[in-house]
Amino acid sequence: MTAIEVRDGRVDDADQVASIHVRSWRAAYRGLIDQDVLDGLSIPDRAASWRGFIATPLPTGLGILVAVRDGAILGWASFGSGRDEDGAADGEVYGIYADPDAWSTGVGRALLEAAEQRIADAGHTRAYLWVLDGNDRADAFYARRGWELDGATKVDERPNLTLKEHRRVKALAG
Repeated sequence: MTAIEVRDGRVDDADQVASIHVRSWRAAYRGLIDQDVLDGLSIPDRAASWRGFIATPLPTGLGILVAVRDGAILGWASFGSGRDEDGAADGEVYGIYADPDAWSTGVGRALLEAAEQRIADAGHTRAYLWVLDGNDRADAFYARRGWELDGATKVDERPNLTLKEHRRVKALAG
């Protein structure tokens, strides 16, 4: 098996990124999010959103990374400056997802390490991310990599969807 390459996402990656986004949500959030919502996720709609996001000139320190092995994208991570009022000086991992067929193969670890480095390179000494309540697999993954619960919680209201989340933080080496 060849090594995992982590690189910046490109517009022509959008379809694969969208497919992973939808497939990973359906696998990771089964039983945590209403099944009708998961079944209603659209790869073409997500791909259009990803094309727009990737094509837009991004501020320094904001980006999307993809993990590639043998020419196939196996996962992605998006990151940048903190979006929360109490985390504005911090970096944030906005999302990190691996193809369910690539879980436990090092894809998530490679993406998370690369995102942490990019956040640190942008001048942040600390980063945070949000985890859906009940997502024990993700919690264990982040805990093994030094991300600690800080007690913060939030409710993310979206159309037809309410996400209850808790925050994890990590000090970053500069």
